[in-house]
Amino acid sequence: MAVATLYRRSLTSPPAIDFSSADGKNIFKEAVQKGTMEGYFSLISYFQTLSEPAFSGLASLSVVLNALSIDSDRKWKGSWRWFDESMLDCCEPLEIVKEKGISFGKLVCLAHCSGAKVEAFRTSQSTIGDFRKFVVACSISEKCHMISSYDRGVFKQTGSAHFSPIGGYSAERDMALILDVTRFKYPPHWVPLKLLWEAMDTTDQSTGKRRGFMLISRLHKDPGLLYTLSCKDESWISIVKYLKEDVPRLVSSQHVDTVDKILSVVFKSLPSNFNTFIKWVAEIRRTEDAKPNLSAEEESRQKLKRDELTQVHETELFEHVSKFLTSVGYEENLSFAAATACCQGAKVLSGCSSNEYYCRETSVKCIKGHGPSGEEEATVIAGVVVRDGSEQEVDLLVPSTRPVSKGSEYYNPEPKYPSGSDAFTALLMALPPQTWFGIKDQALQTKMKKLVSVGTFSTMHHEEVSHLRRQLIMLKRCQENKEEEDLTAPLS
Repeated sequence: MAVATLYRRSLTSPPAIDFSSADGKNIFKEAVQKGTMEGYFSLISYFQTLSEPAFSGLASLSVVLNALSIDSDRKWKGSWRWFDESMLDCCEPLEIVKEKGISFGKLVCLAHCSGAKVEAFRTSQSTIGDFRKFVVACSISEKCHMISSYDRGVFKQTGSAHFSPIGGYSAERDMALILDVTRFKYPPHWVPLKLLWEAMDTTDQSTGKRRGFMLISRLHKDPGLLYTLSCKDESWISIVKYLKEDVPRLVSSQHVDTVDKILSVVFKSLPSNFNTFIKWVAEIRRTEDAKPNLSAEEESRQKLKRDELTQVHETELFEHVSKFLTSVGYEENLSFAAATACCQGAKVLSGCSSNEYYCRETSVKCIKGHGPSGEEEATVIAGVVVRDGSEQEVDLLVPSTRPVSKGSEYYNPEPKYPSGSDAFTALLMALPPQTWFGIKDQALQTKMKKLVSVGTFSTMHHEEVSHLRRQLIMLKRCQENKEEEDLTAPLS
C-alpha cells in the first residue's frame, strides 16, 4: 500500500521572496552594502534543519547559541561539546515538545538556562518602531541574534505557530530575512517587516498571549562554571517552592537568634532529593580519548573552577555551613558523587538516557597541566560504568583547593573538592535578598545579609551566584505557570 509523502512546499510570493531567487539575491547584495547582514554570516555558519516537525523553537535556539559560541559544557557526540535540540530539555520534556511544540515563555526560559543573556518582548510590550530598531541592531552585529515567534498563516504558508532566527534586514525595502529551520518545507525568505510584525502580533492559542521576539547574546562569561540547578527530577517543583516561599516564612516565624539556628531551620526542613537539585558541573571524557596531560583549554577551565571553588571555601558562610553539616552527621563522599557523575557522563557520551547504569569502581589519580612540564592542575576520578553487561571507562575532571590558612579550628590540610557544603553555600547566596528580611533579630538579619552578600567578591563569583539566582527565578515562574507573563521582569 502506498504511503502519502510530502516534498517541500511552494513559497507563496508575494508576500515572501525566496532568498535564492534573482530578487532575493539583489536584496541580499543591497543589504550587505548597507552593513545590515553582519549577523547573517555567523547564523548561516551554524544553521541547521529541525529534527522533529515541532522543534522549530529548539532548532532556532540551537542555531543562535552555537552562532554566539556559547559553550554548552555538555558533550554532544564523541568528545565534542555543542548545542543540539536533544540537549534543550531543561524547561519542558522533549516528549511534550515533540507532541505540542514549545511556548514563547518556555523558550525564553531555555535560553536563560543555557547560559545566554535574553531580552524578550511580546508585541503587547513593544511597538513596530522598537521592533525595527532591534532587527537593525542584530543585523549590524554578530554579538546579538533575534528569534521571532510568529503565525505562518499571515505569510500564506501552511501551518501556524513557528519560530525562526532573523538573519538580516534590508533598509531600502524594509524587509527581514527569515532563516526558516524547516528547510525541508520552505527555504530562507525575505518578508516585509510590517507583515512580520503582524504575524507576531497574533495570539498563541495554547497560552492566550501574544507572540513576540527575543534578543539573545552572550553573558560576560559562560555561566554555570561550577554549579547549576537541575529540574530533571520532578521534585524540583517542591524544592523551588520551598526555597522561594517556605524558607522566608520559616526564618521569620521561628525563634532564631544565631546563624546556626537559621541553618538548622533551613536544612532540617529540606524536601527529599534536594541533593539532586543543585549540582557541580562535572567534566567527563572517555578514558580512551584522554591525553596524559590536560589540554590548554582544560587547564584554563580547571583553573577558573579552582579559583571559584577557593572563593566559596574562603567565605565565612561556608565555614558556618560546614560546621553545621558536620554537627548533624552529614558526610561528604567524593566517591559517591563521582560515581553518580560518571554514570551521568556515560549517558551523555552514549546518547542513551536509560537509568540502568551503575559505576562498578572509581579510583583517584592526578593529572598534570598542558605540556610535559605542566604543573599539577586537576584530580581525575576514573570510573568504570556498566550497562547491560558492557563496560565503559570514563574520566571525571575534578577541581580542588588546598587551604593555606591555619587560622580556623576547622582547618584541614587535605585538598577540598566540590561538595554539598560549598553547593549549599552557593545556593544560600543565590536566594533573593528579601529571603532574610523577616528575621526578627535585627543584628542577626544584618549579619545574615552580610554573609550571603557577593558585593565584595570577584566578578566571576558574582556572575556564578547571579546565574543560580536567574535559574531559580525562571524555575519559580515555571512552577507557578508564570513563565508566560512578565518576560521583561528583571531576573535578579
